[in-house]
This record gives sequence, C-alpha cells and structure tokens, in this order.
Amino acid sequence: MDTPPATPLTVAAVQATPVPGELAHNASVGARLVGQAADAGARLVVLPELFLCAYHPPTLHADPRATDLPAAATGEIDDGRLDALRGAARDHGVVVVVGASVRHADGRRACSALVVDGAGDAVAAYDKQLLWGPEENALFTPGTTGATLLVDGWRLGLGICYDGCFPEHGRAAADDGAHGYLAPSGYVVGSAHRRDVYYAARALDNTMYVVFANSVGGDADWSFNGGAAVYDPEGRPVVRAADEGEAVVVATLDPTELARVRAAHTMLRDRRELGGRRILTAR
Repeated sequence: MDTPPATPLTVAAVQATPVPGELAHNASVGARLVGQAADAGARLVVLPELFLCAYHPPTLHADPRATDLPAAATGEIDDGRLDALRGAARDHGVVVVVGASVRHADGRRACSALVVDGAGDAVAAYDKQLLWGPEENALFTPGTTGATLLVDGWRLGLGICYDGCFPEHGRAAADDGAHGYLAPSGYVVGSAHRRDVYYAARALDNTMYVVFANSVGGDADWSFNGGAAVYDPEGRPVVRAADEGEAVVVATLDPTELARVRAAHTMLRDRRELGGRRILTAR
C-alpha cells in the first residue's frame, strides 16, 4: 500500500455541457476536450458522470434505446457513436474515463464509468454502486463491485458522484492500494459546498489524489455547477475550474509528494478495530 508509483502522471479533469440524448455529438465534444487535455500533457482524462448521454433523467426515461450503450458480457462496448472519442484516445495515446448509461448483456441498466484506452478500446469498467435519490434508483441497477484502474504504475479507484459522498467507498479504493480516486460526477447548481467538501475529504481521509470532473450548465431543471478539480493527498485543490463555463484543468500527480504525505500522515497504517461501545448515562 505504501509503495508509490515510479513516475509522475499528468491528468485532466473536464467540465462541459453535453446535449441530452445526443451520444455521437457528446462523444465529439469529448474528443475535442481530450485533444485539448493531451496538448497540455495529460495522459489520463476524466469526463463527467453520464456525459455521453447527458445527466438528464427525462430523456433517459423517455428513450432508453437512444441513450444507452450496449455492452457485451465481458464489458466491451463497440458502438459507432463512440468513434470520435475512441479515435481521440487512440490518436493521442491517452486513457479516457467517461460516464455513460450502459445496457449490460444480462439486461441491467447501469450508470457506468467507461474506460477508453490508448488503443481506442472501450469497456464498461465500473457501475455506480450508490445511486442518488428516486430518479437514479428508478433508472439504474446499482453495481456490486468496485474497480481499480492501472495507468503507468498508478492504481486509481473508480467512483461516480454519490459514491464519493461515502467515506467507505474511497477507503475501499485505498484498501486496494489506490494512489488516486477518479470521480466523474454530476453536481447541480446549489450543491457547491458539498461538492467541494466531499472530494477534498476523500483525498485527506485516504492520503490519495482525487480527480473530480463535473458537468456544467444545462437546462433550468438540470443545471450543473462545474468546479472540476484535482485534489492532492492532503485534500488541497491543485487546480480547480470555475463554477461556470467549459474547462479542462490539468495537474501532475507526483509520487514524491504522495510518499511524503503518507509518511507524515499514517492513517492508513494506524487503523485498527475499535471494538464495541459503552453507553453512559449522565445524571
């Protein structure tokens, strides 16, 4: 757990405004932003939750066929609507993590994080385990397993939005040896305080980097507040975008800093079973 990666990793967190139900268009927007991130040196690019179909429950309810990406039993996704994004990942040699609504081979519909690798291959890598509110629970089946993505020696836990509100989700990633945590998300206008606390806390709790991507803008009922950021292992923002407007923020995850923080703040090593609790009655 305490062995840091050998080399730095440059990452990008993206915020943008997808169009509800327009997967090919949104993949093209994502491809453009991936190119921008790669030009700034990024090897890994994280885009928001449900970015490919847009986080817009009315559209997701109305037209599942148009908004879902079909996955094979092994998780691979081969859909022409992804061609622009797959091409960008391949052309730039970057790894992309992007949110999508996925229809699995067994019929389950999941709020998923796709991984598109540097060869342009796409896979439904992780299904959101902790669904938020009645809308998501009506649309999706929760995932049952976590996932860790390996990129250039870095172990990166995958979470999606509400997952990151639960300390145990980030801790499960850390228990699997994660050096960082990737969080494609969909925070609406009015939630900036929680947005800025949760992911900084997950970084600090687990002495790991956190890469947070979020949608921005949208219609009045489903309007998002940006704030894409990368947090260091003490929970401080290395970079952060504004609450409005499209943005790509880029930062380098530093193994030396990771090792320094983990040597100084040893919570992951110091944990132990705390036992039961006494009940005291005061008079």
